[in-house]
Amino acid sequence: MSQAHVGYATMLEQFDPVEATQLTALAEQAGFRGAMVADHFQPWVPAQGNASFVWNVLTAIGERTTGDMGPGVTCPSFRFHPAMVAQASATLAAMYPDRHWLGLGSGEALNEHIIGGYWPEAHERLSRMWEAIEIIQKLFTGKDVRHRGHYFHLETARLWSMPASPPPIYIATSGPITAKRAGKQVDGIITPGATLDKIGNLYGRFDAGAKEAGRDPGSQVKILQLHLSWAPTDEEALANAMHEWPNGGMKFPKGDIRSPHEFEQMAKLVRPEDFEGRMLISSDPDAHRAEIQRFLDTGVDRVYLHNVGRNQTEWIDVFARDVLPKLTS
Repeated sequence: MSQAHVGYATMLEQFDPVEATQLTALAEQAGFRGAMVADHFQPWVPAQGNASFVWNVLTAIGERTTGDMGPGVTCPSFRFHPAMVAQASATLAAMYPDRHWLGLGSGEALNEHIIGGYWPEAHERLSRMWEAIEIIQKLFTGKDVRHRGHYFHLETARLWSMPASPPPIYIATSGPITAKRAGKQVDGIITPGATLDKIGNLYGRFDAGAKEAGRDPGSQVKILQLHLSWAPTDEEALANAMHEWPNGGMKFPKGDIRSPHEFEQMAKLVRPEDFEGRMLISSDPDAHRAEIQRFLDTGVDRVYLHNVGRNQTEWIDVFARDVLPKLTS
């Protein structure tokens, strides 16, 4: 048994870029390892109040910390062309060798609809993502690339500023079909908070895909982003969840909702019981430790924790003292 790799989830929806960078550095000093940094053009609800550009903040975090870091997650197929994502990621990896990973996903209307045009259904969003990943992987070779696909075109292009080795690509998914394909094609999987049974199924599919592709499943990374609400009292923890992160209690797909103001209206329907089984709300550090450990025991390699309240400094201190040292993998 070894101490678990537990990182800090830097939520750019909730904190301005300077404060977010400071909190990430503080978390590392306290014992958190690495940062998963949210990529949002808009917050989920207006109360969260922020949405800074993830690549600027990742650079600032790179200067202030020493651990791993990556976007959690970037969509490479709507507001960003995949070539631009590849360039941003390769540059960051060149600046901070062996620290940066590229987290990718199929996108949500909240962030991606801003460019206008038709917003496709989930199957098309996934097809766009996989074609974008093909382009990014080609560009990560450092060679000239041409691409004429169904969704994207690329004339002769090359990434001229390259790291010694390209950053690993991790795919965010909660679907078994995508998990299996991720096992075949990329370096790891990111799972947003889900039930233990669902995570076990996703990891099984991910490993099956790796085996079919002749890969060693142990060589790929399994990552979990875990949302929680801790405060000195249960009442404060619940109030933080209801005000700051009501989207955590919404039991429906959110990928087609375009506006924080629409989420705000839906948040009025969220009740405390809606968080049950979806996000632990508790003032007891040991309850959080036990919850995190259950996920680690499923085979998770890294966990990035997001405490949904504004009480970040207090939470970092408590978890660094009472939770992180007791977690094993």
